[in-house]
Amino acid sequence: MKQLVFLGAPGSGKGTQAKYLVEKLGYNHVSTGDLLRGEIKKGTELGQRVDKVLKAGELVKDELVLELLKANCDLTTGAYIFDGFPRNGDQTKLLDEAILGEVDHTAIYFSMPTETLVDRLTSRRTCKDCNSVYNVKFLPPKVEGVCDNCGGTNLYQRDDDKEDVIRNRMQVYKDAIDPVLEHYKSQDKLYEIDASKPIDQVQEALIKYLG
Repeated sequence: MKQLVFLGAPGSGKGTQAKYLVEKLGYNHVSTGDLLRGEIKKGTELGQRVDKVLKAGELVKDELVLELLKANCDLTTGAYIFDGFPRNGDQTKLLDEAILGEVDHTAIYFSMPTETLVDRLTSRRTCKDCNSVYNVKFLPPKVEGVCDNCGGTNLYQRDDDKEDVIRNRMQVYKDAIDPVLEHYKSQDKLYEIDASKPIDQVQEALIKYLG
């Protein structure tokens, strides 16, 4: 199977579709945020270094993220979905040079109009107890106001899911992602999918493409 790089703005459905491909095709979902937290929890030497950086309020440098990916991904034995890295042109080149190299891989861009993204993100709610994420319009919990995973009733709107913050994030994201898209497009390794369609239609398009 191809190694996959998922690209798309917050709210474009990358996480939902990654979970689907994990269950359907056996992919490993590599979220850099989850890896950072997991490495800290394991208490490894690498995790201690990451923890020190985060506690100092600093950004984790690209080289440290790459080290983290190398420690947790064996591309010779498994197929991975890279989610959350790369976020800009420099990171894209580093990922190619250090990890993907000549391995068969493709980038999937979950494209969605800004107004649709704003609508989705302002409808997002997060469980304060276990951090599960829902969308009151598109992917609500089974019981209104109650987390499916832990039964918690503390579903709230994060500050960064408020409209003025979201619009600023969208502009910052667009400025950063354009060179990433151009990089993969120039290598004929970019597949764009209309992420504004219903979830099942996006899933069908993914399976057809990866088929």
